[in-house]
Amino acid sequence: MSKSLIHVLTLIVVAAAHGRPSAAQDDDRPPNFIVIFTDDQGYADVGCLGSPDIRSPRLDAMAAEGMKFTSFYAQPICGPSRAALMTGCYPMRVAERGNTKQVHPILHSEEVTVAEVLKQKGYATACFGKWDLARHSQADFFPDLFPTRQGFDLFFGTPTSNDRYVDLYRNEELVEPKADMATLTQRYTDEAIAFIQENATRPFFVYIPHTMPHTRLDASARFKGKSQRGLYGDVIEEIDFNVGRVIDALRELEIADNTYVIFTSDNGPWLIKNKDFADGHLPGDHGGSAGPFRSGKVSTFEGGVRVPCIVWGPGRVPDGETCDLIASTMDILPTFAALAGAEVPDDRVIDGEDISHLMHGEFDQADPDRTYFYYLRVHLQAVRQGRWKLHFPREKEPVGAAPFSKNRHIGPADRVGFERPFLVDLERDPGETTNVAEQHPDVIRRLLARAEEMREDLGDYDRVGTNMRFFDLSNGRPTKPPVPGRPGQKKRKQ
Repeated sequence: MSKSLIHVLTLIVVAAAHGRPSAAQDDDRPPNFIVIFTDDQGYADVGCLGSPDIRSPRLDAMAAEGMKFTSFYAQPICGPSRAALMTGCYPMRVAERGNTKQVHPILHSEEVTVAEVLKQKGYATACFGKWDLARHSQADFFPDLFPTRQGFDLFFGTPTSNDRYVDLYRNEELVEPKADMATLTQRYTDEAIAFIQENATRPFFVYIPHTMPHTRLDASARFKGKSQRGLYGDVIEEIDFNVGRVIDALRELEIADNTYVIFTSDNGPWLIKNKDFADGHLPGDHGGSAGPFRSGKVSTFEGGVRVPCIVWGPGRVPDGETCDLIASTMDILPTFAALAGAEVPDDRVIDGEDISHLMHGEFDQADPDRTYFYYLRVHLQAVRQGRWKLHFPREKEPVGAAPFSKNRHIGPADRVGFERPFLVDLERDPGETTNVAEQHPDVIRRLLARAEEMREDLGDYDRVGTNMRFFDLSNGRPTKPPVPGRPGQKKRKQ
């Protein structure tokens, strides 16, 4: 027998022993995607983004081997953030069951999720954790709007937040009422790794929206009492460890070089959980830290919506890069679609953009005029383009932000209105303290014009935009966003 034939037979035996082709052996296979989405984790609650007392060695390693996004945006609160990630759209745009604009969107079944987009290309899809798009309740929700009805093959998790307790479901079946919250981070990760192992030979999309660090907080015995930052730090350090477990599994399966992993958060830190609404820094604080940015969750100041983001993809995402260009959770759907060769819905407006060029370090291809709009509930409050952010004139207690008009979630100093446009240079003033409007009238004019375009397209508290979606109309399109409880509006039937 010739040496060449022996070599070929040896390769066949080795391949059979592994039981699967590696990503390198299957050049036509589209990449895998994993999104790890924490709840209420502040921008600076990661070592590589400034935390002085929370240890995050696995996330720091992810950043060293991949890319930090330092101008990455979510929405001000959890339900809208999930709607934005799933649909690639501002929550103001997406349709909800019953044509209302709930505080936490009830995502209409005719909306198209990133999971549904990827299934066009044969992806296995799974969600492990908090859903929060079938109604914001552990008991009174719509099972027919669960992840299994929105493009996911498998769901193991909970309907909504852990404010009091967590019921765990497998697909649409309740399997564990009032689960032990200390076990959740590990159990979601266990389930995710098992799914990855089972689907290692096909493309997959895994979505891990962790229950924590939304309060109530808890951590397993291995981590509890170990962080300098108290229980909040324990929770983050356990999440960090479990992010590492996912990375390790990808490497063991030899599919790391065909996988993108995105780690980010749904909004800024919940400052009401900290002493005196300060950034979390005391061992007894149960909320996080926004670092250099102003305010936190339930705010359109940067601390409320600018979130940690790390993108990892060996051989695809350059090592140790930092991207400070505007990007957001809405970009996930069009980016994954582009990388997978899938079609984005063409019968509706998608607000997100394909940012694969940013993820690959091709920053010169970025749109220099990209604009980001800051909505709190149905109220357009600010706009950013490049270094400039403009807060529009608004009342101290704006009606369009209800039920957060009297906003007790943020510090008293941040419960402010603006009598005139308030322009901030974010490069020099990330804390949004100084109005430089008088020095830059041209910037004011440009950003006000962009805002008016968006009001026409998407709407504001006093108008419905041309491309706001409603799928359950019987009496024509509303003229104002249909907010439950608005005077003169009929009560929604569920």
